[in-house]
Amino acid sequence: MTRSLSFSLPVTVVVLAIAYIYFSTVFIFIDRWFGLMSSPGLLNATVFTGVALMCVFNYTISVFRDPGRVPSTYMPDVEDSGNPIHEIKRKGGDLRYCQKCSHYKPARAHHCRVCKRCVLRMDHHCIWINNCVGHANYKVFFIFVVYAVMACVYSLVLLIGSLTYDPEKDEEQTGDSFRTAYVISGLLLVPLCVALSVLLGWHIYLILQNKTTIEVIRN
Repeated sequence: MTRSLSFSLPVTVVVLAIAYIYFSTVFIFIDRWFGLMSSPGLLNATVFTGVALMCVFNYTISVFRDPGRVPSTYMPDVEDSGNPIHEIKRKGGDLRYCQKCSHYKPARAHHCRVCKRCVLRMDHHCIWINNCVGHANYKVFFIFVVYAVMACVYSLVLLIGSLTYDPEKDEEQTGDSFRTAYVISGLLLVPLCVALSVLLGWHIYLILQNKTTIEVIRN
């Protein structure tokens, strides 16, 4: 199931960052280190393009795929009809009722104040995809983070390599535009590598523990 998408500044920033990193990596770092039309240059450009395409593909699905709606007809199995309807946040229970959505919700479903609805197995609301991360899009979100880490680390290695390889070559041809591209790319890639690696490690931990971010925070 897909959802409609309105304009989102964070999503626009992510798209522009991906485009900038891709073009600077292929047409500056790889070209200056290996030569884009050489065998090593073509190999690295092909591999990096494949990683970038997988990153964009999974990011797009994460943005557009509905994270998982609680069916309006959902009713919990209730043995004791006299049991009170209540919201349980910290302990398990069958009767969980969302006052804002006015319907029952299953275990691990939570109401998102941004999306203004309940989401199945909600992990968190991510502003960078302008969407919740939940049951239906958690897998593609995790794969996106994996490919994003790979792309950022790969690009950073190529950046460093292109700087250290024959630094005096074409020194006079290296203008301010190249210097600016290197500075901007470095300022983007270093914090992205750190932040995305931490995010990837966090979600690997959550998967191994079979927990969500909300459950860890609340417990």
